[in-house]
Amino acid sequence: MASSAALTHLFTCLQDNYGVLVHDPATGATAAIDAPEAAAVEAALQATGWKLTDILVTHHHGDHTGGIAELKARHGCRVVAPRSEAGKIPAVDETVGDGDTVRVGNLEATCIETPGHTLGQINYFFPADKLLFAGDTLFSIGCGRVIEGTPEQMWASLDKLRKLPGDTRIYCGHEYTAANVKFALTIEPDNAALRKRATEVERLRAENKPTIPSVMAEELEANVFLRADVPAVAAAVGLAGASPAAVFTEVRARKNTF
Repeated sequence: MASSAALTHLFTCLQDNYGVLVHDPATGATAAIDAPEAAAVEAALQATGWKLTDILVTHHHGDHTGGIAELKARHGCRVVAPRSEAGKIPAVDETVGDGDTVRVGNLEATCIETPGHTLGQINYFFPADKLLFAGDTLFSIGCGRVIEGTPEQMWASLDKLRKLPGDTRIYCGHEYTAANVKFALTIEPDNAALRKRATEVERLRAENKPTIPSVMAEELEANVFLRADVPAVAAAVGLAGASPAAVFTEVRARKNTF
């Protein structure tokens, strides 16, 4: 049975990326979620005293994979990547698809495929610890830009993630929350949960603190991209009675030009 004692260590990389280490104290195994740059991961390992055993890759974009080759050469760690994107990712040892399980020591993650940002992006959900590593699919008060997939695919992907437990903690790939809040308020200016989050985010950023992890229950109340099936959101974008996918498509298009 999977242990429920995962430890996490969040750190910044590049300009606005986040890296995360996930550690199993029982076995000493440690996974990096993506590897934006080797130096930042090395600094995080040094700060924690943990030994890198695995890299779990969410998607193929260079700002998530740039450090893999160097870290693999130094640590001999296992690299796990989305099956359909493995050809675009360096040094892959193991590939995964939707519904597969990945172990990091005694910790177990379920793989959730979420096409949209890229066609094969994988989210890693550790059910015993209620931890979701969402890459660039779901952000705090936002979602990834639809680059390779369609808006309909992205909505279906987000709808999958919405079904996770409300107390799931969400780690995403970038610090975009302040900008996301500013946009979301153009759609739902009277959303009390969103206004509360806006105040919290302003305080955190003023103190130079991260706005993640966020919590799924709070995202469902404040993240407009998860609320495309809420009648008030549809009405706000002039699409009362339209399908959630159509509402999501309009909201995402507005964010692209915001």
